[in-house]
Amino acid sequence: MPKLTQIEKPAVSASYKPVRIGFIPLVDCAPLLVARHLDLFGKHGARVELSCEVGWATVREKLLYGQLDAAHAIAGLALALRLGLSSPPCRVVAPFVFNLHGNAITLSRDLWNRGVRDAASLKKLIRSTFSRRFTFAMVSRYASHCFLLRQWLQSGGIDVEKDVRIVALPPTQMTSSLAEGLIDGYCVGEPWNSYAVEQGIGWIAATSAQLVPEHPEKVLLTTEQFVTTHSAEVEAVISALKEACQFCDLRENRPEVVRILAGSGYFSVSEKILKRSLIGPLDLGTEKSVDVTDFHIFHRRDANTPVSDRGRWLLDQFIAHGLITSAQYAAGGTAMREAWTADLSFPQAKAAASNKTSKRIQQLKA
Repeated sequence: MPKLTQIEKPAVSASYKPVRIGFIPLVDCAPLLVARHLDLFGKHGARVELSCEVGWATVREKLLYGQLDAAHAIAGLALALRLGLSSPPCRVVAPFVFNLHGNAITLSRDLWNRGVRDAASLKKLIRSTFSRRFTFAMVSRYASHCFLLRQWLQSGGIDVEKDVRIVALPPTQMTSSLAEGLIDGYCVGEPWNSYAVEQGIGWIAATSAQLVPEHPEKVLLTTEQFVTTHSAEVEAVISALKEACQFCDLRENRPEVVRILAGSGYFSVSEKILKRSLIGPLDLGTEKSVDVTDFHIFHRRDANTPVSDRGRWLLDQFIAHGLITSAQYAAGGTAMREAWTADLSFPQAKAAASNKTSKRIQQLKA
C-alpha cells in the first residue's frame, strides 16, 4: 500500500461541527470508507461524520432540509433537485464525481429457465405470457439505473410504458424482492447483483460499462449555501476524496479496498461477494464470467471531474425518458451547468448568506 505523504492542512474552523455526509452502502461508496479508514479526511484538514442511509429518497429529503451537509448520491439527483422534480427546488451542486459505471442488470433465475437470454428473448416471453405483467426495479427515476434498464429493455423491442412495469426500490431490498417473486429483475449497483448470483436467484444480463461506457454514476452532492459558508471544509473533503479515488482505482490496492468495505460494518455480504466487482472475475450466473477492469472507474478517464459531456448525457436522459419535456431543454441545460461544476463560487448563494447575516445582526440590535 502506498505511503501517505504529509501535507499542510488547510485552515478549517475547529469550531464547526463535522461535515455530515450521507451514503448508501454500495461498493461504489468505497472512496468514502477508504478516506475515513486511511484518515485522508484528517490529512487534508476535514472533520467528517458519515451517515448510512436507507435509500435515495431519504438522501434527497435530508439534503433538502439540512440534515445532511453533503451526500454520496446518484448523479441525476443534482438536476432533479435543481429543477424541483418530486421535491421543492434546491440549489445543489455536484463539484466532484466519485465514479463511472458500477451497475448491472440482473434477471430472475425463473426467466433464465424460461429461455430468456437477452432483451429480445424477454420480449418473446412477454408476448406469450398473458397471465401477468413482468415487473422490474431500479433505485430512482433520476438514476442512471432507470435509464440503463429502460434502454436495455427498449433494445429488445419492449415498450417500457405498456409491456412491463418499472418500480423504484432501495438497493438493499432488490435481492429479497427478487427471491420472493415480487419483481422479475432489476438494475442496481454492486454488491446486489453478485449477491443474487451467489444465492442462485438471479443472473447478470448486462453491465453498465457495456451499455453506456463512461456514464457518470455517483457524485458528491451538496448545496451552494453550504459551499459558500464552509468552503474550506468542502475543499478539504474533495481533496481527501480525490486521493481516495486514486487509491481505489489502482488494481494493487483493490484487495485492501475489499477488506476496508468488509470491515466497515455496513455490508451484510461476505468479502467473497465484494471481491467480484472490485477484483474479479465477475460471475454472471450463466457459467460465464467477465473481467472487471472497467466495472468500477474511480479515477481514470478524468472520472472525478464533472465534465460537460457527461452532464449533457444526464440532461439528454431526462428528456429521452420523459422526466422533462423537450420544451424544458434550455431550462434544464442552465440548471445542469449550474449544478454540474467544479467551480465553488456562487454569487447568489453568497448574497443570500450575506442577507441572512445582516438580518441576524439587525435582530440582535433590536
